[in-house]
Amino acid sequence: MALMVSFVSVAVSILYTPFLLLILCVIFLASIGKSLGVRRLYVNILLKLFEYGRQHIEVAKKLQRTDSSDEEETPVVDDNKPPSATIKENGINGTKTSVIERQEILGPSPELNYKRSASQERVHNGHTTDPGKLETNLEFHLHHCMDLVRAGMESIIEDQVTSVFEAEELRSWNLLTRTNRQYEFLTWRLTIIWAMGFVVRYFFLLPLRILIFVIGVFTMITSMSLIGVLPDSRFRRFLGALAYKISIRTLMRGMSCVTNFHDTQYMPRSYGFCVANHTSPIDVGVLSINTCFSLIGQRHNGFLGLLQRALARASPHIWFERSEVKDRHAVARRLKEHISVPDNPPILIFPEGTCINNTSVMQFKKGSFEVGGTIYPVAIKYDPRFGDAFWNSSRYGMLHYLLNMMTSWAIVCDVWYLPAMHRAPSEGAVDFANRVKAVIARRGGLVDLMWDGQLKRMKAKKEWRELQQEEFSKRLKGE
Repeated sequence: MALMVSFVSVAVSILYTPFLLLILCVIFLASIGKSLGVRRLYVNILLKLFEYGRQHIEVAKKLQRTDSSDEEETPVVDDNKPPSATIKENGINGTKTSVIERQEILGPSPELNYKRSASQERVHNGHTTDPGKLETNLEFHLHHCMDLVRAGMESIIEDQVTSVFEAEELRSWNLLTRTNRQYEFLTWRLTIIWAMGFVVRYFFLLPLRILIFVIGVFTMITSMSLIGVLPDSRFRRFLGALAYKISIRTLMRGMSCVTNFHDTQYMPRSYGFCVANHTSPIDVGVLSINTCFSLIGQRHNGFLGLLQRALARASPHIWFERSEVKDRHAVARRLKEHISVPDNPPILIFPEGTCINNTSVMQFKKGSFEVGGTIYPVAIKYDPRFGDAFWNSSRYGMLHYLLNMMTSWAIVCDVWYLPAMHRAPSEGAVDFANRVKAVIARRGGLVDLMWDGQLKRMKAKKEWRELQQEEFSKRLKGE
């Protein structure tokens, strides 16, 4: 026992100095926004490792199918692809986003269009002169509603709302047991690779990331508290922006975040609104690496609330309660006051109001588009091969979510800055919001959905059901 204790003490004394130097080097580089390229080299090595694992999985699956076909003459169905479903793929990584491929059902029915055209052709040829017969020929048959029945069955199998609040499915395994495919014991080579990855992630990367993250949180709380004591001046705003960037960069290094920025000439540089799609709370850190923002969002408790209160001490941020309607009017008023001051940083807004699973963009709330000012659209797309960045707040707490992030391989994402947009004089706030949403979805390779993200917390509105009923009645009338 004494020998074991002495061995551990010697190992700690030997590794203490290099580990401390590594921590100091990472924090210093993060504070100045520089990198030695080690994280990108690490990501490239992971890609080669994933490709090696994919090849071994394919070979092992082929051998299994060959053995099964020798024993049984019945055809083997690949359990990774539903036999009666059409797979729809989307995104820069080829990830699956839907089990079925949907078709738009709104608009006149093809059967009714055919009957209507045939009736009009008979009138034109002189076969009938009674215009009323056009209406009598439009009879209802059961097959007229089959497309609506099909749409209902598709929604039962996989509706467009619920699917965007589940973890994104990968085409190939990324050596994490939390993902949809688990092949760690398929072959002995994969078992060795998975075991080595487990040791690296939990016994080296996790302690290192936690220590860096804790230092970043301590830096944020301490610096913001000290800056908050200073009187309001340009010097205080400068120190607040500097402390904001340094602490955020340190926090992002604590999760091994590797961000690829595109079209940085369109980066927000003046007062206005930066509008982006929302996948997780990490979005704030990803976008704040290069730009200082004023944040707006729901007031939280716990760890996230601690960070919100620390930020509010030294820089202007707007926190509100989602359930209080009166507070929404106060938020709109404060938004107008904020953008009226040229020295204020741009406001970072996620108009969806909730986190979406990195595959789609849902309805943008019109509130921030009614205020006026310049809109700076930004598209964010995470690479799910290295880790699932989506935060399912109904399933995981903030600390649990951070633990999942720190035990993943890395957080790799692409950020596209888009040209500034302005609301046209004759354009409504809803139309402007939809236009901005379409631009972000198209640039980020995301699916543009019309649904409200709050459907994960509430039922569909009565007006939406009545709209479908009204549309079907119009189709029966041939309108």
